[in-house]
Amino acid sequence: MNNVIDQNGNKSLTLVLYVLYICAIFTAGILAIVALIINYIKRPDVKGTLYESHFTWQIHTFWWYLFWNIIAFIPFGFLFFTGDNPELFAGTAVGASSFCIAVIIISWIWIVYRAILGLVRWRENKPMYENNIQ
Repeated sequence: MNNVIDQNGNKSLTLVLYVLYICAIFTAGILAIVALIINYIKRPDVKGTLYESHFTWQIHTFWWYLFWNIIAFIPFGFLFFTGDNPELFAGTAVGASSFCIAVIIISWIWIVYRAILGLVRWRENKPMYENNIQ
């Protein structure tokens, strides 16, 4: 483990990153990208500390959040196959929009849940993964 000064700095940084991930849902993900970059840059500094698991948790959260947001927009690709049929286009657009909105809302709830769970574990000075189970 690192010394106490490093631990306090790492603890504060971990908190800031959780806040950035929560705020990211209001900034079209821009703050999540900032947090991810910081996670990767500062990851060597937290190696061997309990905050390493928090950084891993945050990084995994970002990539899964991005994955689900990409999945949310895939149905819009079917609009290209509707041809000149306006009814088919309208139905596909409504279906794609409904799917997209549902997935995005669920992913917003999920990222907030993951951040809150991380904050709870952070506050308790516990790693995110017990027994190195990820």
